[in-house]
Amino acid sequence: MADTAPAPIVPGAPKGPVVFTRAGVWRGARVALPLWIGLLPFGLVVGVISAGKGLSLAETMLMSMIVYAGAAQLLALELWADPAPVLAAILAAAVVNIRLAPMGAALAPWLDRLRGLRLWGTLATLVDHSFALGVAEQRAGGRDAGFLLGIGVSLWLGWQVATLGGHVLGGAVALPPGHPLFFAGIAAFTGLLVPLWRGARRDLLPWAMAAAIAVAAQRLHWPPPLPLMLGALGGAALAAWMEGRKTP
Repeated sequence: MADTAPAPIVPGAPKGPVVFTRAGVWRGARVALPLWIGLLPFGLVVGVISAGKGLSLAETMLMSMIVYAGAAQLLALELWADPAPVLAAILAAAVVNIRLAPMGAALAPWLDRLRGLRLWGTLATLVDHSFALGVAEQRAGGRDAGFLLGIGVSLWLGWQVATLGGHVLGGAVALPPGHPLFFAGIAAFTGLLVPLWRGARRDLLPWAMAAAIAVAAQRLHWPPPLPLMLGALGGAALAAWMEGRKTP
């Protein structure tokens, strides 16, 4: 299960050939286990809300297995009605998940060397958590792309367990608005910013811009997914402008 190829010459690329090994997959799976602490409450919330919206256990699990995107699933469930607003849910999910495109570009030094099931399996299980750990591993000189797949598969399995448990318990648990459990997902995503920060204060400006725009749009009562979309675009635009100014 070893695959070697010359690494592309790009900034931040690992030095030496990129490999894909079983050892890397298992190491990624082990590294991801502590993230289950933040993942499980988030998945429980999705399962509880799914049950409250009238989705069957089979429908909930099918959504979690195929979509596998907590934020997108929560947005779709918030919009859920009878009849279901399919186009609005698709737009919301697309806006939330468009961030995966630049994530894939950032991981190109690994992904460009993969083919077939290794590539598609890695992309299918790529989430914020695996991206953050993968980028940190790349910056540390890591060359084993199996590490990224191991993280993704481990978190995918944890997500199925969490949403299954949430749906099963959904009929017995009635959480009030503002319950600490609902903050678990936000806390997990916020914690992922730590390994992404490279220590430069200027890197905080795009994050602050995105947060300010999203909060402002939310307080203006603009409907989802506009706050998230505007915040993401605003932060990305500022980051691109700052990078352009650094380029000679």
